[in-house]
Amino acid sequence: MNEEFISALNEIASEKGISKDIIFEALESALVSSYKKNYGNSQNVIVKMDRETGEIKLFFYKDIVEEVENDSFQISLEDAKKIDPNFNLGDIYSVEIHPKNFGRIAAQTAKQVVIQRIKDAERDVIFEDYTKKEREIITGLVQRTAYGNAYVDLGKVEGVLPPNEQIRGESYKHGDRYKMLLLEIKRSTKGPQIILSRSHPDLIKRLFELEVPEINDGLVEIYSISREAGSRTKIAVFSKDEEVDPLGACVGYKGQRVNAIVDEISNEKIDIVIYEKDPKVFIGNSLSPSKVEKVFIKDGEKSALAIVPDYQLSLAIGKEGQNVRLAAKLTGWKIDIKSVSQFEEFLEAENLTEEEFERDFSGEENGESSRENPILDSSEDLNELAEDGLTDEDSFESENENTKEVIGLDEDKEDFSDLEIEVPESTKEINLEDE
Repeated sequence: MNEEFISALNEIASEKGISKDIIFEALESALVSSYKKNYGNSQNVIVKMDRETGEIKLFFYKDIVEEVENDSFQISLEDAKKIDPNFNLGDIYSVEIHPKNFGRIAAQTAKQVVIQRIKDAERDVIFEDYTKKEREIITGLVQRTAYGNAYVDLGKVEGVLPPNEQIRGESYKHGDRYKMLLLEIKRSTKGPQIILSRSHPDLIKRLFELEVPEINDGLVEIYSISREAGSRTKIAVFSKDEEVDPLGACVGYKGQRVNAIVDEISNEKIDIVIYEKDPKVFIGNSLSPSKVEKVFIKDGEKSALAIVPDYQLSLAIGKEGQNVRLAAKLTGWKIDIKSVSQFEEFLEAENLTEEEFERDFSGEENGESSRENPILDSSEDLNELAEDGLTDEDSFESENENTKEVIGLDEDKEDFSDLEIEVPESTKEINLEDE
């Protein structure tokens, strides 16, 4: 019988993924609770179970004191020495007891205690397991939706995808499989609560780590990511090895690598740009797919003014200011934009040379600018463009030497693999849309 008992415990431990010691401790605690339920709480009781044979022994114990205040829990030193002369103050006197029969209520109590302890242990194991996976990608199946939340089966536990962590426009239906970011795990009375995300920028980072071996190996690193989920993402990368092209590594042959990522995030556009230590170059790159003529910076305020060709002003700003907004998040700089003609008109009106303007703007003279900030706010540009009915799509097809559009090719389309296209090193745009 004891062999069957130990075998059953081993099976439970293996199935639940918890330690046998936890189950033994749960059983010992359950037997103590059962004994007290059956015989009253008038004694201190301890249960010991042999981990190998399953043999169970039950003891009640009393503290040895000089003067007894409660004879249910204490015994005098004088009485203890009559039993064993070696007893001293502070020792514990214990006696094995042999209860004949446990009542139905006591047995039910034992069962409840064991079940609850095993559940608690299982929750702890799951919590520790998933805590190690925070900010990692996890794949799950959508089980149901309620009040905007999508509940996802992760195997041992269910995760929740809140509305604010969902990609705009995605529909989460029963049985749909998605890759998600394990954003956070919390303890709750019902067990671990796992919060998932499809909109967090770290999801893009993890997807690139999965698809691009050079990033996983550390040859190419991701400097920063800015994202508006469901619409557009900008990611800045750089290479630690001069022989490794970070853009080519991220895009892959015929765009295979980035295509896989875009497919996973519902055809969200991705701009991959090169990170440079020189903020002027980096800011220029970040405004991809537009071409940038010049960049003026003010280090103290971390603000910049980018000058772009007239025909690319709307492209640089982006629809509803999205392009410049994402570029600002990517670089950590406040970026304002002027067209070449606007900038030239301003210089003429202020009777300034470009060198004088750069000195005034950067605050090199007396540590600060001696003129009012001449930057044309992006929102003003945007309002002007809106009045003219212009968006970034209006100038998207214009000639652009700083960007490359990569579109996934279907098998039934013409193969352009032999066509040589010279791509500048500054930026590439990956603009993937359904044909």
